[in-house]
Amino acid sequence: MASLTGAVSCFLPAARLTVSRATARLYFSSSSVSPLKCPKSSPLLSHVFRYQKQSLVRVSSGSFSTVASAKSVASDPDQLKSAREDIKELLNTKFCHPILVRLGWHDAGTYNKNIEEWPQRGGANGSLRFEIELKHGANAGLVNALKLLQPIKDKYSAVTYADLFQLASATAIEEAGGPKIPMKYGRMDVSVPEQCPEEGRLPDAGPPSPAAHLRDVFYRMGLNDKEIVALSGAHTLGRSRPERSGWGKPETKYTKDGPGAPGGQSWTVQWLKFDNSYFKDIKEKRDNDLLVLPTDAVLFEDPSFKEYAEKYAVDQDAFFKDYAEAHASLSNLGAKFDPPQGFSI
Repeated sequence: MASLTGAVSCFLPAARLTVSRATARLYFSSSSVSPLKCPKSSPLLSHVFRYQKQSLVRVSSGSFSTVASAKSVASDPDQLKSAREDIKELLNTKFCHPILVRLGWHDAGTYNKNIEEWPQRGGANGSLRFEIELKHGANAGLVNALKLLQPIKDKYSAVTYADLFQLASATAIEEAGGPKIPMKYGRMDVSVPEQCPEEGRLPDAGPPSPAAHLRDVFYRMGLNDKEIVALSGAHTLGRSRPERSGWGKPETKYTKDGPGAPGGQSWTVQWLKFDNSYFKDIKEKRDNDLLVLPTDAVLFEDPSFKEYAEKYAVDQDAFFKDYAEAHASLSNLGAKFDPPQGFSI
């Protein structure tokens, strides 16, 4: 979800990417976190465990380890509440709002409404913790988000990765000044990397036909034009880094001093503040230091998209309302809940 990338540039990575890999930033922009290197010869993460109702079987694959069993347990509500407070502290010290949004979006954004079986249908199931999926072109750099959250996962072992990713994403939006997201929890995790979706389900930043591409990707998830435009507004957060996505300037007057690691090109001037400035800035097209991807520009070119983009540019309350609903819908895509109806915290 590259264009929804502004804030959501959470799907990303590698140097100049081909169109299939440039998907990275369409909907989730890069964060201010400094790049972290992961030695190929040693695990990226260790001691990753999950509570289970049945007997535990330790499984290791690639550079990640996890636990598999016949049946998973839903996240513990009290631990989720405590994890949310730790995430808030992380946001206050690392300024990592954009990359955490992107992580949640990219885990959920692989959903295919035409596939009924779980987890083959993709979606918010925690599969993005596995190295094979992290290496997808659209996910470049997201290993940094995983490393930021891993200490919280270790501390609250009765929280699933699927819930943790979505909790972090929603909390990042709210702490940046965005709307309260009506979230529910209880998502179950996949157990092994073989359950990860194939590469290519996330959006590209510069496809030949931006409007058609956005609809192909988001309609496959079961989302509509209003939700596409509302979610794109999350680009009000974050920056695009050319070394990861192939898009944007190395730095601008708005990013050269951080916060966090300097550099990249933002969609908005205050790229850690969630508001409707993304729509205003695209419409006005006054500042060359602000990024506008093909999938951003098309929101004011396509007649159906334009109706919502124009509305959000002048009515932040309407944008916040529609965004909160769309974000919640995205976070539930493909998820298998225990209990089946989920729960709130």
